[in-house]
Amino acid sequence: MGAMFRSEEMALAQLFIQPEAAYQSISELGETGTVQFRDLNEEVSAFQRKFVGEVRRCDEMERKLRYIEAEVRKDDVPIPDVKELPKAPNPREIIDLEAHLEKTEGDIRELSESAVKLKSNYLELAEYKHVLEKTQSFFIEQEEANGMDTAHKSLIPEDNQGATSRGRLGFVAGVVNRERVPAFERMLWRISRGNVFLRQAEIEKALEDPATGNEIKKTVFVAFFQGEQLKSRITKVCAGFHASIYQCPSSSGERNETLQNVKTQIEDLNLVLNQTADHRNRVLVTVAKDLQNWSIMVRKMKAIYHTLNMFNMDVTKKCLIGECWVPVHDIPIVQKALQDGSSAGGSSIASFLNVIDTNEQPPTFNRTNKFTRGFQNLIDSYGVASYREVNPALYTIITFPFLFAIMFGDVGHGFILFLFGLYMVLYEKRHMGAKSSSEIWNIFFAGRYIIVLMGLFSIYTGIMYNDIFSRTMNIFGSSWRVNTNFSTLNESEEIQLNPTYDYTGTPYFFGVDPAWMLAKNKIIFLNSYKMKLSIIFGVFHMMFGVCMSVVNFAHFRKMENFFFMFLPQIIFLMLLFLWMVVMMFLKWILYDANYTTETQFGSSCAPSVLILFINMMLFKADDPEPGCKEFMFEGQDTLQMVFVIIAVLCIPVMLLGKPIYVMMKRNNKGKHVRGYEIMNGDVNQGIELQPETTLEEAKPTHSGHKEGGGGHGGHNEDDEPIGDIFIHQAIHTIEYVLSTVSHTASYLRLWALSLAHAQLSEVLWNMVLQMGLAISTYVGGVVLFFIFGAWAVLTVAILVMMEGLSAFLHTLRLHWVEFMSKFYEGLGYPFQPFSFKLIMEEDSEPAD
Repeated sequence: MGAMFRSEEMALAQLFIQPEAAYQSISELGETGTVQFRDLNEEVSAFQRKFVGEVRRCDEMERKLRYIEAEVRKDDVPIPDVKELPKAPNPREIIDLEAHLEKTEGDIRELSESAVKLKSNYLELAEYKHVLEKTQSFFIEQEEANGMDTAHKSLIPEDNQGATSRGRLGFVAGVVNRERVPAFERMLWRISRGNVFLRQAEIEKALEDPATGNEIKKTVFVAFFQGEQLKSRITKVCAGFHASIYQCPSSSGERNETLQNVKTQIEDLNLVLNQTADHRNRVLVTVAKDLQNWSIMVRKMKAIYHTLNMFNMDVTKKCLIGECWVPVHDIPIVQKALQDGSSAGGSSIASFLNVIDTNEQPPTFNRTNKFTRGFQNLIDSYGVASYREVNPALYTIITFPFLFAIMFGDVGHGFILFLFGLYMVLYEKRHMGAKSSSEIWNIFFAGRYIIVLMGLFSIYTGIMYNDIFSRTMNIFGSSWRVNTNFSTLNESEEIQLNPTYDYTGTPYFFGVDPAWMLAKNKIIFLNSYKMKLSIIFGVFHMMFGVCMSVVNFAHFRKMENFFFMFLPQIIFLMLLFLWMVVMMFLKWILYDANYTTETQFGSSCAPSVLILFINMMLFKADDPEPGCKEFMFEGQDTLQMVFVIIAVLCIPVMLLGKPIYVMMKRNNKGKHVRGYEIMNGDVNQGIELQPETTLEEAKPTHSGHKEGGGGHGGHNEDDEPIGDIFIHQAIHTIEYVLSTVSHTASYLRLWALSLAHAQLSEVLWNMVLQMGLAISTYVGGVVLFFIFGAWAVLTVAILVMMEGLSAFLHTLRLHWVEFMSKFYEGLGYPFQPFSFKLIMEEDSEPAD
């Protein structure tokens, strides 16, 4: 958890790597995932870098792998997942892998081309067979219509061209796509002016397209005509509609003989096609076993060469120099990776790392695990923390589910939420292995530990509210007793209980007394109770946020902010809003219904905390009720007046304190520099300092970063004009003073959503489930079965999902705006290490 308190300390390092060991060294660094490289060749185009040839080779191998994978998936061959990611291949193995991929692609492409040719031949033979079969009936019908003997005569003589020249009918037979038949028929009618007789028959079984494998539906046609000119026109129309024309014998005997030959050829071709498909399947099954390993190795190779393109070559051309950000804690890991890379590359000179000083702001790196990653993502969604800034994610682990549970307090609904989160936690390995394309599921799964905690905290607050599906639980026995006889109870619909006589004086052991669920004034009581709780938690939450700013001020050595920002802010908040919280506790403690001797402390004389607070701000007083006092204790009015005056005086301190301090500091520094120049004369030998530069500013800090640069505040205040400092401080002061009021009121959403959730749950119980419970006969059991299903669906859909999402968003807003705005800037940029694991996860994400 130490790393969660603030981001880790980062260092800018130079890597000196020998060219022969560069590939292996970067490969080892990619496996560790501990460094973020900087591009030292930003001005050089991608086509002019040193390793652009190797990147192109990797692109070509990726293209081959995509083709192989497409062919494997086209044949529905399963691709097994890899259990352990292979390492990047050695440079000597790259040539073998490249040759193997080229041979595999050539074999699959040759098999595919051969299969396409065989399927094309099969398609032609299948179409020819259908033409011979379908046209047989056409010729028989025509011969019967002409009154000729089908056994000895034929409509068309054997010599088709001679027949057409002597005035007899000729014909053209073929196959055309079914969707083109209407247009084909109209075109034939137009070119022949109605002198073509077209007969057609659909092929019932769809044929397969050799190139795509899609099903195509075709129709057999025979066009009867007279004259060579019409034959030429029909042939051109067939070519335009991509119709296949087949030679059909005129005599019945020849057609039968040709049909038998075609069927024999189809059977032989089927045998060849099956053998080819079996051979292709065996090849693809063998390839599929290594396909994932090849893809991972090629992606790692490409990532390595992309990284090497960020390096510079030294002047001797014998060493590669790179720069990277690395966590100080991981420097030994990087050094070991460089040693392993040099040993694997066979380099005689060891590679080494050198930490350098810089004024640049380092990236922000918060080391997380699977439990804390979800909470860190909530914070990073608002803005990545500035370097070494206090990380709110550590406290969000507790405050986020707790504030959510205040709005979602119900034992039953919290238990449903907990079970859903627990399911994802227990089976997380299974779901992490199977990548889902559902974005909603991925969001839920990423926040599974958040959901578990939200469910647990909701169960706790549900017990505090004594609420389970809008019902109550009387576990410890109610503290209210009905001191009334049976006749009075039987005759009265409602009975008013007097706390003086009907209350035992011992509070309910844990949470709200179950008797309040039956009371007519339940809403009034719970409203007051939850509203005060929301204010109390809100004020303490904001005070905690203001106190966290002290840690930032101390770390960045800006103690003037402690005196001129933190102290007036916390005093302003405590004297006004914390005092309002104190008045709530005083009211609960001092006023009671059992007071008989002092009526001013009775429940009827209890003042309104809100009215007292408003009068306190306006320096106003109200007349109390007879026998009551306006204030809770003597001297409260004077104390409140002092509080308001001190709080108002804090405003000019916030507004003018820091700018005046900065002006005085700069004046003192200017006198110090001028005195130093007068004392040394020209001893500095031409070295001049800028008017606002001091000797202390010229020295780097121990960590290599100037105290003003990259620190809290996002800018160097020593270089900022004094007018801008006045403006920034005025904006900050106005924003803080106004936000204390608006943010305190914003925490009332805890009360509002809690009340809405409870009332909606009660309405759903009374208007849905109560219909089945009201039937006391056996029929009620059957009706209740279906009504319970509807109630359960509505409960999950509305109260758990919809209300849960609403409470989640409101809790997120309370953290982002009301809490984090007190100390968090979020002006950093994330640490994005060169990691093979992250690269593989990004590549495996399903595309939208």
